Amino acid sequence: MSSAPAWHALTAEETLTQLATTGQGLTSEEAARRLAQHGPNELAAAERVSPWALLFGQFKNVLVLILLGGAVLSGVLGHAVEAIAIAVIVLFAVVLGFIQEFRAERALEALKRMAAPNATVLRDGVERRLPTRELVPGDVVLLAAGDRIPADARLLEAVNLEIEEAALTGESVAVPKVTEALGDGELAVGDRKNMVFAGTTATYGRGRAVVTGTGMASEFGKIAGLLAGVEESRTSLQVALDRVGHTLARAAFAIIAVIIVASVIKARMNGEPVDLLDMLLFGIALAVAVVPEALPAVVTISLALGVQRMVKRHALVRRLPAVETLGSVSVICSDKTGTLTKDEMTVRRIVVAGQTLEVEGAGYVVAGRILAAEGDLPQEALARLLRAGALANDAKLTAAVDSEQREHLRGDPTELALVVAAAKGGVLKSDADASWPRIGEIPFTSETRRMITLHEGEDGRSFACAKGAPEAILALASHELGADGVVPLTEAARARILDDVARLAGQALRVLAVADKPGASLSDCDQGLVFLGLTGMIDPPRPEAAAAIRTCERAGIQVVMITGDHPATAEAVARELGLLATGKVVTGSQLAAMSDEQLTAEIADIRVYARVSPADKLRVVTAFQAKGRIVAMTGDGVNDAPALKKSDIGVAMGINGTDVTREAAAMTLTDDNFASIVAAVEEGRVIFGNIKKYLMYLLSSNIGELGLMVASFLVNLPLPLTAVQILYVNLATDGLPALALAVDPHDKDLMQRPPRDPRTALFTRPVVSLMLIGGLWSALVNTALFSWSIRSGSSPEDARSLVFVAIVLIEFFKAYSFRSDHLSIAVAPFANKWLNLAILWELALLALVIMLPFFHRVFGTRSLAPEELALVLGLAATVIPVLELGKWLVRRGALGKVI
Repeated sequence: MSSAPAWHALTAEETLTQLATTGQGLTSEEAARRLAQHGPNELAAAERVSPWALLFGQFKNVLVLILLGGAVLSGVLGHAVEAIAIAVIVLFAVVLGFIQEFRAERALEALKRMAAPNATVLRDGVERRLPTRELVPGDVVLLAAGDRIPADARLLEAVNLEIEEAALTGESVAVPKVTEALGDGELAVGDRKNMVFAGTTATYGRGRAVVTGTGMASEFGKIAGLLAGVEESRTSLQVALDRVGHTLARAAFAIIAVIIVASVIKARMNGEPVDLLDMLLFGIALAVAVVPEALPAVVTISLALGVQRMVKRHALVRRLPAVETLGSVSVICSDKTGTLTKDEMTVRRIVVAGQTLEVEGAGYVVAGRILAAEGDLPQEALARLLRAGALANDAKLTAAVDSEQREHLRGDPTELALVVAAAKGGVLKSDADASWPRIGEIPFTSETRRMITLHEGEDGRSFACAKGAPEAILALASHELGADGVVPLTEAARARILDDVARLAGQALRVLAVADKPGASLSDCDQGLVFLGLTGMIDPPRPEAAAAIRTCERAGIQVVMITGDHPATAEAVARELGLLATGKVVTGSQLAAMSDEQLTAEIADIRVYARVSPADKLRVVTAFQAKGRIVAMTGDGVNDAPALKKSDIGVAMGINGTDVTREAAAMTLTDDNFASIVAAVEEGRVIFGNIKKYLMYLLSSNIGELGLMVASFLVNLPLPLTAVQILYVNLATDGLPALALAVDPHDKDLMQRPPRDPRTALFTRPVVSLMLIGGLWSALVNTALFSWSIRSGSSPEDARSLVFVAIVLIEFFKAYSFRSDHLSIAVAPFANKWLNLAILWELALLALVIMLPFFHRVFGTRSLAPEELALVLGLAATVIPVLELGKWLVRRGALGKVI
């Protein structure tokens, strides 16, 4: 198999022979051997960045190189202590940046592994769902409409199979496929109609194919081999934050240049010597203090960790930009079946022996009871009905399991509902099948609308069981089971039964009738049946969906149900979920009669769209977007892909969705649950909010440092901090406390605010106001402290020690204040355990810096007396009431609207 033949020119049998396989696929042992030989079925990824490359990449920062150059220059000129201190602090910053990027890189790799697609494969003659990367040449794969073709393969069977190959050949029309050999061995890829190719999509029909090429040996792999690495796109938030960083850098260098030039002029005017090296190192240190070098890494970490939290909440985000958009979602257009409902038909009511019984429980969980609404439970009649419903049934429920264990569930949802209902009444299908084996049947057809099975009775006589549409079963029945036993079925009884059918149908229940016939044979089992009763079933709403919808309403998010189901069913489910407290139901035909303008005008009042087509879904999404709404749209079928792509956030179903929808969507629900969408929206808001907290804290700290320098210069004071002290402050504030804010627990009112408009600037009035209040107050307090200390007779070195400790402490207090841009610090002040640990760690380091003589020479500090510590601690704490006043003004709307 080293030199691949022209597979399309071979017959199916010749292909199987060449690949040493059969139509039943490979054994697991042979597949494992071939996987080791050929490697995983995936395109060669861009070369993985090694940890060493990440570490050395930290030194590409121009400011880091300048600082290291300054350290070398200091050492050459005899300032050994300063040189070592600068080098150590810069290396700390480099290690911190490395840790940030290393974690982000590994987090993104883990996400890519979780996003790997699957394929249906025959292994050991058994149908299995395996990761696409495990396919090998010789595997037999099963294809269905909506599947993404997992590898190049020769078709063995094609039933109306059509493949969309535009991504490979540019052909916009789906290609009908055949299985016959094509004689010309030199055919172009687009003409090989008996082949399917990795990366293309099945749009219609089904097929079976044997894998001929995987990974880089596929046609897509050959193209990929011609390409260099493709750079991943940056999110709009990352671009915006980079722009902020560059703007700050230019402003910082401009201010620094002014300060240095003015300092030189002032020194010469006063006849003082000018230490250009000290001035250069100070300027460089100030630049590093002002510019948020860690910003891109922190943003990436925030997004990556947020996406991992979403995975734990059953939402897999394929593209990081989607995380930003999630926080702005204002409309969720959700499918009904499987998303708002359990996608597990459940018997809710049983009519038997003249009584209507209530059935507890929802879905395929065998838990719950059958209760009589009034009077005693008709035990014998109920048992006979449940037995017939379980026997005239092909579904399998091999254990009493929950819906997550789908390997135990086999069969039609309607039949599974009957089997589960029987189990709730004490009739287990496995026991019934063993006690009364099936010896014949008349299968269900769309014409007859009923199924009849023949079983061997305990007395040696066979009997029949039947289920189907009430009208179809009534037409075959001559008797009914009443409270007093079996009696003839009169016309009045037929009318009563049809009234019961109408009553159940009016409750949006799907109604099936059940009957049996003792002493029946296959020739007469379709006449003279005993009518046993009715079952009313529905796909029940998910309990958590109703709570999620209420959360959306509080968060200003409109929830809309879009379904192809019957209007009555859709309305019943919507009312049970609380969706129709306001708004109305519109059908597909009514929607078609509306103009685009009319739909846009009325769309805010429509909460349910029933009996709609995929084209209708696209219209609804477009109409919402025309009103400036940010739309999340769910889908599971191939035809949902256009609406998913058109929406701002396409949400695919991970369990029941097709590969096409998952490819078109930005997010996949691993549990197909509406509540998971709401959880993802919440996480999107959390991530954006935490980036905002980090920015407020960081930039407010930088404003405070820069303001202190400028103010000291303007009032003719010495430099309030040395270059080494500035670098330490920068590391302490840009380091662990800032990173801890990036993973801060969200505000308690996060999902009670309206969605953020994505066009709104990151730096809103409240954010800028609080940054300025915190930064300017820090500058004012520290300038006053430095001025007082100097004028009290302290040396510049002693005064700097006070200011150094004060500025670090005031920024620690600000870290707790900036956990929210409007809530008081008193609201769960220590809820962020990572921030608590970061502050404790930094306090321990600060204690070492000011207490140990070894560090005094390094950082230009000294030990502080208890009264001095009390003074700087009290001054630093004043930032809390100042910021609390700012937040109070924000809550009153005086400083703008919180988003």
